[in-house]
Amino acid sequence: MKKICVITGTRAEYSLLKPIIDKINNEDELKVQIIATGMHLSPEFGLTYKEIESDGYEISEKIEILLSSDTTVGISKSMGLAMISFSECYARLKPDLIIVLGDRYEMFSAVSAAMISRIPVAHLHGGESTEGLVDEAIRHSITKMSYLHFTSTEEYRNRVIQLGEAPERVFNVGAIGIENIKNTKFLSKEELVNQINFNLGDKFAIVTFHPVTLDSSLAEEQFSNVLSALDSFNDLDIIFTKANADTEGRIINQMIDEYVKKNSHRTISFTSMGKLRYLSAVKYASVVIGNSSSGIIEVPELKVPTVNIGDRQKGRVLSESIINCNANKCEIIDAIKKSLDNNFTQTLQNTTHPYGDGEVSSKVVSVIKSYLLDNKIDIKKHFYDLR
Repeated sequence: MKKICVITGTRAEYSLLKPIIDKINNEDELKVQIIATGMHLSPEFGLTYKEIESDGYEISEKIEILLSSDTTVGISKSMGLAMISFSECYARLKPDLIIVLGDRYEMFSAVSAAMISRIPVAHLHGGESTEGLVDEAIRHSITKMSYLHFTSTEEYRNRVIQLGEAPERVFNVGAIGIENIKNTKFLSKEELVNQINFNLGDKFAIVTFHPVTLDSSLAEEQFSNVLSALDSFNDLDIIFTKANADTEGRIINQMIDEYVKKNSHRTISFTSMGKLRYLSAVKYASVVIGNSSSGIIEVPELKVPTVNIGDRQKGRVLSESIINCNANKCEIIDAIKKSLDNNFTQTLQNTTHPYGDGEVSSKVVSVIKSYLLDNKIDIKKHFYDLR
């Protein structure tokens, strides 16, 4: 049996990877290994590794790298600790291939250690652009250290090829978040209300705001503008989902706690809602506000408007349901007003979504299985020059 090691460091990442884990687990010739790291192991971020175990999966290794600091020095130390820990882990697990998704710093360390260990890497969501984040450079670096590439649009596939990766190893499979949506049996709104123990009115918003790590404006200043804008919509209930362990993420989470305390009659916050509750909430929401990738990729599939604030997601392929604005109070207010306008929301029912048909996990596992079982992997890659 070929051993495929799936690495996950955040709640959102695991929910995206789970369909692939399920498919690998159902293959007789493949064995799935799971490494949980980063925010999964932090009490502050909800100890979300328990979600993996509750799904019936044994975690092969837990790699503790998350330090108590989200400063640039603290994150760099986390990356160094991760490099050491992953290299030792690979020596124990001896995977034939690892799978990673996205662009977070812990994935950079995991892939770097895999490259030195001569373990081939399959990378999901390469070729994308997020100009406001240090993740932009991390994502493209992971691309160059990976062997198989699974992109979410044809534009992103072309960009991976532009980075010198051979076209026959780059596959446009669409965004796996769309597959999750198509395969989810949503909670009713009443069930959602009962599960989160919070009454949601006819109109409510989901707000997720992360630090913009390459922006000169401080996260505190930007998120303060977001909260000030929300004050203008007293008839709008609000679900906050908290920020990741990025630089200044803890500042945002503290501001959320203070805001919810002052506005408990119409706000609630979560460190982790879980996939089912989050997607169900999006389905019934009036608007999703913030700067998360979910607002760009998953939310448009449910025909819900997104107010995308600032430069964190700048450069991504966008659906017509997304309203962009800068991180200042007046622009955010105008964008929210537009998102709640009936004339705008009615147009969303006929919009097309650029991130594929939701048939992702079977394509990914089929390609990986073919390469592993037919011994088609040669880690001595040739740089592909554009003609």
